[in-house]
Amino acid sequence: MRPLAGQVVLITGASRGIGAAVARKLASEGAKLALVGLEPDELKKVAEDCGPDAGWWEADVTDTDSLRTAVEGVVERYGRIDVVMANAGIAAPGFSRSMDPNAWERVVDVDLYGVWRTVHLTLPYLLESKGYLLLVSSLAAIVHIPGLASYNVSKAGVEALGDTLRPELRHLGVRVGVAHMTFVDTDMVRGADAHPVFGRVRTGMPLASKTYPLEFAVGKFADGIKKRSRTVHVPGWIGALKVVRWAIPHLIELGSRFSVPKADAAALADIQARGAEASSRPTGAGGLADSEKAAHK
Repeated sequence: MRPLAGQVVLITGASRGIGAAVARKLASEGAKLALVGLEPDELKKVAEDCGPDAGWWEADVTDTDSLRTAVEGVVERYGRIDVVMANAGIAAPGFSRSMDPNAWERVVDVDLYGVWRTVHLTLPYLLESKGYLLLVSSLAAIVHIPGLASYNVSKAGVEALGDTLRPELRHLGVRVGVAHMTFVDTDMVRGADAHPVFGRVRTGMPLASKTYPLEFAVGKFADGIKKRSRTVHVPGWIGALKVVRWAIPHLIELGSRFSVPKADAAALADIQARGAEASSRPTGAGGLADSEKAAHK
């Protein structure tokens, strides 16, 4: 365990949700926060909450040059990076056969390749500081809910990346953690629940139906960063679930025999009513910001 006081912590996806909340918590314990995200007005508010040592940089994790500029700006200001929380992510609901393919691929670009770009650009500085890298995966890496294929694929990839980096970097002094989080009360989750089709799919499924308070998740993340933990589970039962993960796809398949055909028909009707792009749009205010950014590329 290393004291947080004075450590420089870079968080992507820091405009809102779990990224912003963890930033505020770490700042309250003396860390210097480097906030990276898409929404400058929101980033500025979070930085103000985090105190005079906090800074913010607008960057898109799907744009390597944009992200590199932000990382270099962080190092120019603070001289070092001690902790990186690769947190930026979006979710777009939809069955793979009918959803907008651009939305499907955008999720992978943000949630998986965006994490890789963050790792690639910050790793030289973490090697210098013998720091800590926390990759934010999800329960979706273990429990593959129908209607979230792109998110499931991305988060499984993030888990695999973290598990691979951990032994690659350990002898160099860098510790790597992977966070698995179930549904937490954020804009993204509330947006998903508001979807006319997939909100009902999620809330009717065991293991995925409960939404946990944001404060509960923040405490788990902060403890994991302080301890440089190899895993962060929100809640703890996710760790036990990994032991029997081989059985989970069978249970999902069995449990969705009746719900998925109905949801599939409803999804097609929603697409006919609103169009594939609107029906497949990433959820929550952060998802909207990402959609606007992608549209202007």
